Amino acid sequence: MATRSLWRSRAKLAFAAATLCTGGAAAVVATSDDPASAAKLCTIVPVRLLRGATTAASIVFDYQYSLWGLPEGSKERAKIKHEVHLRSARKLQELCFINGGIYIKLGQHMAQLEYLVPQEYVITMRESMLNKCPVSSYDQVCEVFKKELGEMPDKVFDEFDPEPIASASLAQVHVARTHDGQKVAVKVQHTHMTDTAAADQATVEFLVNTLHWLFPSFDYRWLVAEIRESLPKELDFLIEAKNSVKCLGNFRKLSPHIADYVYAPEVHWSLSTSKLLTMEFMDGAQVNDVIAIRRLGMQPSEVSRLVSQTFAEMMFKHGFVHCDPHAANLFVRPLPSGKRSIFGKKKPQLILLDHGLYKELDFSTRFSYASLWRALVFSDANGIKEHSVKLGAGEDLYVLFAGIVTMRPWNRVIDPAMDHLVIKDTDSSELQMYASQYFSQISELLRRLPRVILLMLKTNDCLRAVNNSLLQGSSLETFLIIGKVSSEAVAEAKMTQMKSIFSRINIWLEEFLFDARLLALQMALWLLQVRKALT
Repeated sequence: MATRSLWRSRAKLAFAAATLCTGGAAAVVATSDDPASAAKLCTIVPVRLLRGATTAASIVFDYQYSLWGLPEGSKERAKIKHEVHLRSARKLQELCFINGGIYIKLGQHMAQLEYLVPQEYVITMRESMLNKCPVSSYDQVCEVFKKELGEMPDKVFDEFDPEPIASASLAQVHVARTHDGQKVAVKVQHTHMTDTAAADQATVEFLVNTLHWLFPSFDYRWLVAEIRESLPKELDFLIEAKNSVKCLGNFRKLSPHIADYVYAPEVHWSLSTSKLLTMEFMDGAQVNDVIAIRRLGMQPSEVSRLVSQTFAEMMFKHGFVHCDPHAANLFVRPLPSGKRSIFGKKKPQLILLDHGLYKELDFSTRFSYASLWRALVFSDANGIKEHSVKLGAGEDLYVLFAGIVTMRPWNRVIDPAMDHLVIKDTDSSELQMYASQYFSQISELLRRLPRVILLMLKTNDCLRAVNNSLLQGSSLETFLIIGKVSSEAVAEAKMTQMKSIFSRINIWLEEFLFDARLLALQMALWLLQVRKALT
């Protein structure tokens, strides 16, 4: 009976996929203005859908069959579940690579969901999805050039390297030299994104909705909704170019004290279209390459401080945030002015790449998010609850939300100890246990949170991974920087709303006390560092 039920679930998924393939394909050909292109699409899409449905059915069947009858909490079940997690993660990885495009984007999102996805999936996806994406052939690159600029690459540029230096889910990057001798990086969209993006998006949505129908506890519909909203913007490289200009403009206008330390490649507008982006070529080290950073004469700890400061300014003051800051999108180089620290080390300049995914935080959201982080840094339980509720977590799930934001259990979040937010060696396994135990509550929380906050969570996860690479672990200084910038942002926001001189003085005094507490923490940290250096 049990086996029959398992096969029935698997068959439902396969049957639904087959129905969608045949019926959808006929409808597309019949109604298309370009029957040849539609026919080509209809030979590709059904295969990709069937491949996805088969993989999903195989994973579902493996879990239910392998874990059938094993007592919950037993060592045998834990061992078998680990093996199924690994097998399933590899199947999913293979599907993402074969189908490419949106599927890789989905895999990259999954690699950041430590608080929801089993560790086996996170590790498998992180090892492959950021730096080993499929590559388009040179013929396909030429096809894009011909459609977009009307010429082949060797006509548009004086030199063009046919071998890409990097490939991502949506595009790949080639090195070229313009006719006036400037070295540039040329981002070329994968041709299949044009052909299959809309169909793949519908396919992924169908698979996720079907899995949710079969297994209600499996609810990743929020992730599909986010991809549906963000993908069209990411596929338009002119939007990406405008984002980079706006980002640097915000630093010059709103954060002039670090504007010289943040940079984005200059865009060559005459050589750019929605599917081709030509930018200034940037030399530097990838932000997690500690050896290269030291070789260039910079300190990894100073790079970490700059990364934390840069993104804190974006989140809490600008309200316009780069939401894909994984290591491949962040470069660092010595500050062009040659400025050095008091210890003689070169000052770093952070180079932001891939500006396709940005989110804007309105005033209310930005104020609540800054207030939440200030409360988290100072272990203010009432403040954490108030601003978590305002951001949409609800009074029933605000504790869980605080844990996801900080990647700490609640008892550590409200611990008054100076280093309460610093990740300990034992925290990782404890969090994975919580993720498994509260899976349905986490899914509900992610469903109800605004999508802009979901992107802030993803951004936090990316930055946490970068800082861990730079510092070989979590750092108290990172949270002190977040506390300082969030406090400044809250004070500035309150000042704009207060007209009475007495109200402004009250706010100033309140912020003075916060600054004093931060200074005390920084002094304590400095003393600890001195003591460590002397022992």
